[in-house]
Amino acid sequence: MEIDVPRTRAETEGVNHGIHLNAAGSALMPRCVVDAQIRHIHDEAAHGGYEACQHAETQIARTYAALGELLNCAPEQIALSDSATTSWQRIVRAFAWQPGDRILTGQAEYVSNYITFLQLARHQGVEIVVVPDDSFGQIDVDRLDSLIDSRTRLVALTHVPTNGGLVNPAAEVGTVTRAKGVPYLLDACQSAGQLALDVQAIGCDFLSATGRKYLRGPRGTGFLYIHPDWIDRLEPASLDIRSATWSARDAYTPSPGARKFETFEFNYAAVIGLGTAVDYALSWGMPAIQGRIGWLASTLRRRLERIPGVTIRDLGRETCGICTFTLEGQTAQAVKTALADAQIQVTVSERASTRLDMDQRELDAVVRASVHYYNTEDELDRLCAAITELAPAPAA
Repeated sequence: MEIDVPRTRAETEGVNHGIHLNAAGSALMPRCVVDAQIRHIHDEAAHGGYEACQHAETQIARTYAALGELLNCAPEQIALSDSATTSWQRIVRAFAWQPGDRILTGQAEYVSNYITFLQLARHQGVEIVVVPDDSFGQIDVDRLDSLIDSRTRLVALTHVPTNGGLVNPAAEVGTVTRAKGVPYLLDACQSAGQLALDVQAIGCDFLSATGRKYLRGPRGTGFLYIHPDWIDRLEPASLDIRSATWSARDAYTPSPGARKFETFEFNYAAVIGLGTAVDYALSWGMPAIQGRIGWLASTLRRRLERIPGVTIRDLGRETCGICTFTLEGQTAQAVKTALADAQIQVTVSERASTRLDMDQRELDAVVRASVHYYNTEDELDRLCAAITELAPAPAA
């Protein structure tokens, strides 16, 4: 089905409060997601948190099932958390790292992930190997293949970086890692909800993502997929009453399935909101969502390219809904501030967020405009008009 844009906007309160082009930060929630959370909070207020959780057992179970449909996996292979970073770290910290072990990653790795690598290097003697980019600016799959050796314990890749529209070739990486027998962790924080994700086709062993970005869910939600071959091979760095059973005085038994990577406390209103958001996305269909977002982003890039002084900074053979650019004579923060004054919300991606990539390209910061299917051509025109007013005057 096609995206019914008027309907999506009627079901999204936020479109009435300015132009929101920050879906890669935290997208606008549809009304059904807001309502689902409010209903549960009212139930908690009326009956208590534990009792409301019991009332919502079917909705909570649906969150796991909906995520399974989104990723093409079983609900038992999904663990919930409060963020993509928490999910990602629970996998990385579960490995029994030894000095000399190697992690292979890409140039566009996100700051939180890379800081974890640096900690492992400092405290466990792990070696970080950064795979070079190819001529398109995406991870070089052939070089990845050649760099995997007997000491490689993990390949960790960011699917879509925070600082641009690049889409790394995740499935091609999966082909290599499966052939080499090396586990593969995909950070899908920026791709879940805007690109169709099939963990079977991608070939990843683990996938982490958030609910607040393109899935249009609430903040404080994240999830983790674990391939069944790895569920019993890894134990989380910490366990609690949800993730394990105190089975004898001197023994414990980890919980079955991926949920041993969860902890007891949840914001269940947010969990229900996440499931509602995923169902909302599934109701439109990921092919339709991906097509609409891709078209809007391509349209925006073409229009921005015609503005004097604008340089598009997106890399990759394949691009997505994140559009980054710089404007001659203006800092990225000054552009963001000026656009906010015009009720247009974008954000800034700074060097420290993706230092390897930004250092390589000698960029300090870029303006990031990230579209969603509820955005319109008129909104793109208004953004470009505002940037044109900020652009340097043509030489006489």
